[in-house]
Amino acid sequence: LEAPRQAPALMNLTLEELIAGLQNGFRHEVLEGNVGYLRVDDIPGQEVMSELRSFLAANVWRKLMGTSALVLDLRHCTGGHISGIPYVISYLHPGNTVLHVDTIYDRPSNTTTEIWTLPEVLGDNYGADKDVVVLTSGRTGGVAEDIAYILKQMRRAIVVGERTVGGALDLQKLRIGESDFFLTVPVSRSLGPLGKGSQTWEGSGVLPCVGTPAEQALEKALAILTLRRALPGVIQRLQEALREYYTLVDRVPALLHHLANMDLSSVVSEEDLVTKLNTGLQAVSEDPRLLVQVVRSKETSSGPEDEAEDPPEMVSEVPEDEAARRALVDSVFQVSVLPGNVGYLRFDRFADASVLGVL
Repeated sequence: LEAPRQAPALMNLTLEELIAGLQNGFRHEVLEGNVGYLRVDDIPGQEVMSELRSFLAANVWRKLMGTSALVLDLRHCTGGHISGIPYVISYLHPGNTVLHVDTIYDRPSNTTTEIWTLPEVLGDNYGADKDVVVLTSGRTGGVAEDIAYILKQMRRAIVVGERTVGGALDLQKLRIGESDFFLTVPVSRSLGPLGKGSQTWEGSGVLPCVGTPAEQALEKALAILTLRRALPGVIQRLQEALREYYTLVDRVPALLHHLANMDLSSVVSEEDLVTKLNTGLQAVSEDPRLLVQVVRSKETSSGPEDEAEDPPEMVSEVPEDEAARRALVDSVFQVSVLPGNVGYLRFDRFADASVLGVL
């Protein structure tokens, strides 16, 4: 077997040529809501990253550092260089210590290599309190899959989009004899990001946290970030309501402490938030009546349930006319005897004690 002719060594290229090649695979901007957007279509290797780190820090990363959240778009990234993984992960790693993120087995050399985050980066790491969303598609492959999976396992990013291809970490083309046929074979594999043993994404792909068609992934990501941006305000208003209104006052301090220390990193929808809040608050208070609900205004709602009329007001006056009184009783109370001789009484409005006395 004979390897095909190799491309010229990267380091034989000038700095301008390296930058031009890099710009073809990178795109960045700041979106509405101060959300940083970084699209990466190819993961450069260590040589390129080391050579261009000053350029990247000054022209790309510095412009994204001031954003309140970041979207890393890997939907069009079908591969890259394994040696580039630490550079991507390190800028998003919020810790001050190095982290072992993966172990790679290489078949041709029969060796394993541990991949760690860098001891330091040029510039600053992206803030630990800022949300990161990774976009994926059915074409996201190889090194891009490994990066998405590592960030997901680190609980550093929310993966939005489609299940990735589940391809190989590294491929090599081999010529079959002297023919014009080539065989593409996987030559490297991940042994499990973050020390997860045999668990790996190869073959099965990376499953997103929020599944959505790839073409809608950015829109979905921005909606998730809008919700997450509102979470501190929601928690604060809940705390104020508990202090002001909750009748079991002896349980309020424990509830406030629970809200202040809640882990909301996995919340990606209103349903997630309501479920998490109700589960936690009811467990702490031991009060199943304590409920959080989503109430949408008519201006922002759509659907049959949202078109329902407002609840009727409390009855406070009794009409003089007997027929009107009977109509009032019929409108307030519904009485019937169900099969099995079961009495049924429904009332949709409350009445003052004086009104009930007259009726």
